[in-house]
Amino acid sequence: MIMVYDSLTRAKRLLEPIKPPEVSIYVCGVTPYAESHLGHARPAIFWDVIKRHLTRRGYLVRHVQNFTDIDDKLVNRARTIGTSVSSLASQHMEQYVHMMNQLGVIPPDYAPRVTENLSSIIAFIEGLIARNKAYATALGNVYFRVDQFPEYGRLSGRIAEPQRVGVRVEVADDKQDARDFALWKSSPAEEESFPSPWGTGRPGWHIECSAMSSLYLGQQFDLHGGGIDLIFPHHENELAQSESYFGITPAACWVHNGMITQGDVKMSKSLGNGTSLAELLSRYPAMALRSYLLSVHYRSPLEFSEESLTDWTRGMERVWQLWNRVRHVASPSGKLGAPWEERLISFEERFLACLDDDFNTARALAEVFDLVHEVHRGVAAGEPATALGWARINLQKADQILGLLPVAASNPVGLDPVIQHLLAWRQQARQNRDFGLGDEIRSILEKSGWIVEDRPDGSSAVTRGSGGQHE
Repeated sequence: MIMVYDSLTRAKRLLEPIKPPEVSIYVCGVTPYAESHLGHARPAIFWDVIKRHLTRRGYLVRHVQNFTDIDDKLVNRARTIGTSVSSLASQHMEQYVHMMNQLGVIPPDYAPRVTENLSSIIAFIEGLIARNKAYATALGNVYFRVDQFPEYGRLSGRIAEPQRVGVRVEVADDKQDARDFALWKSSPAEEESFPSPWGTGRPGWHIECSAMSSLYLGQQFDLHGGGIDLIFPHHENELAQSESYFGITPAACWVHNGMITQGDVKMSKSLGNGTSLAELLSRYPAMALRSYLLSVHYRSPLEFSEESLTDWTRGMERVWQLWNRVRHVASPSGKLGAPWEERLISFEERFLACLDDDFNTARALAEVFDLVHEVHRGVAAGEPATALGWARINLQKADQILGLLPVAASNPVGLDPVIQHLLAWRQQARQNRDFGLGDEIRSILEKSGWIVEDRPDGSSAVTRGSGGQHE
C-alpha cells in the first residue's frame, strides 16, 4: 500500500501499476551546458530511493532519465567558450554521471539523448500536425496549437494566465496564438542543426520528453518525475502534446520534488547561484551529502547552507560510528522482551511504513537516529550482543534503501586538518610509488591512534576507536 502525491489531482493516491509488477518511471534529466550543482543531485537521489524502495516492496522498476543534449542554452554556451555543442554536452554528461556514482545513485535503465532520438521526435511532431494539433510556418518552425487542447493548464492551474518571465518561452512573429509553443525550431546555418521535413533546426524543449517517454515506456507509464519548477511550462506542455497524440494522459501520477534554495531563492545554473556539486563532494563525505538531501520531505523546499550541512554531517557520524562498531557482529541469539529490543525488532516495519507514505525520507531518517538511541539503551542495559546484532541488521536494511553508510565518504567535517594533510601526502606518495615515505606516514598516523586501511582500488581509509570510517 504505497501512497504517492499526484501533482495533477493534488492529492495522495494509491500506487496501482499499469502493468504489475512493473513500475515504469520517466524523470526529466539535466541540460548539460554547465557544471552540475547541488540542485541536480536532489532529484537524482530522491528517485534512487524510490527505485530502491519499490524494489524492496517487490516491484520490477523500469527507469528512464533523459539528457537534453541540444538546447538553446547549450548552443549559446558553446558559442561563448568556442567549442562544439556535442563536446560541451559530453563533457558535462560525463561529469554528472561520475558524481552520481559517487553519491551512490543507481543508473537509469535508459539514459536517452535528444540527438540520438531525432527520428522519433520528428515522427511525433508529424503525428501532431496530422491531427491538426500543430502547424508548420513559412519560417521553418512548428508550433503546438494550444487552443486545440481545451484542458491546457490543468496540471499547473495556469489556464488563462500569461507565460511567466524566466521560464523557457519562445517569442516569435509566426505564431498563430501567443500561447503556442515550439515543437521544432528553425536554426541559422552557423548553429548546430538537424534536417527535418520543415527545414534544418532542432527540437523544442518539451517535445523531446513526449517522444522519448512513449518510445521507451509506452503511451502511458506509472510515474513522471521532475522538479516542481518543471510543472509549467515543461510538463504542462508535455501533457498536452502526449494526450493530443495518444488520447490519454501520459503519466498515471506526476511526482515533483521541491527546489533547493539559498536565501529563499531557487538554486539554478541560469541564476548563477548553483553550489558546485564537485566542490561539495571534495569537502564533505558523499553519504553525508546524500542523506542531507533526504533530510527534508521531497515536496518541501530545502534551504541550503554550509552550516546546516556541517551540522548534519556531524549527526551522521553517530550512525557511521555505530556501523563501524557492528559491521562484523553476529546476529542476536535470543529474545529478551525488553522495550528497547522490541523497538529494534520492529524497526524495519516502521521504516518501510515511512517510505510507503509518499516516500517520506525525513521520517525514515528519524527512525534511523532513533535506532542509534535504542541500541545505546540496550548496551547500557548490559545486553550488547543483542543490541549490536540488531544494529547491524537494521543499518544494513536502511542502507539498502537510503544509501547511508560511508563506503565512499571523504574528508569529513571534524577530521583534524593535520590528519587530512598527512592522508593527502601519503596518497600522493603512493601514487608516486614512494612506498617508503608512505609507510613512514602510516606509522605516524598509527602512533597517533589512527588505523589505516589501503583498499584494492588505490584509496585509503582511516578509523579511530569507534569513530566513523572515511576515505
